[in-house]
Amino acid sequence: QVQLVESGGGLVQPGGSLRLSCAASGIRFSIYAMGWYRQAPGKQRELVATITSGGSTNYADSVKGRFTISRDNAKTTLYLQMNSLQPEDTAIYYCHADNPLTYPRDVWGRGTLVTVSL
Repeated sequence: QVQLVESGGGLVQPGGSLRLSCAASGIRFSIYAMGWYRQAPGKQRELVATITSGGSTNYADSVKGRFTISRDNAKTTLYLQMNSLQPEDTAIYYCHADNPLTYPRDVWGRGTLVTVSL
């Protein structure tokens, strides 16, 4: 069964940290570019960070220097280390797998909620 399952979300105070995980199954994880996206209430889904199959990373300007994306191909797991969290980081965070040369071409997880508040 093809699926991405996010975990690690929760409530954290401003300035705090969280580590999100995304466990992949049913896909050849190592050949997929992976990414984290988020959707805040009333807003469109936006890119947070991506990592290619080769390990190159890209970040949204709003999270540069605070968030770190990484992957463990042996564990078929994607991570997002989030530091210095701010209320504007509050959103549902989604994991995404993409490879236009294979099937399935892309897969989305169901998301994990991150709430940054006092």
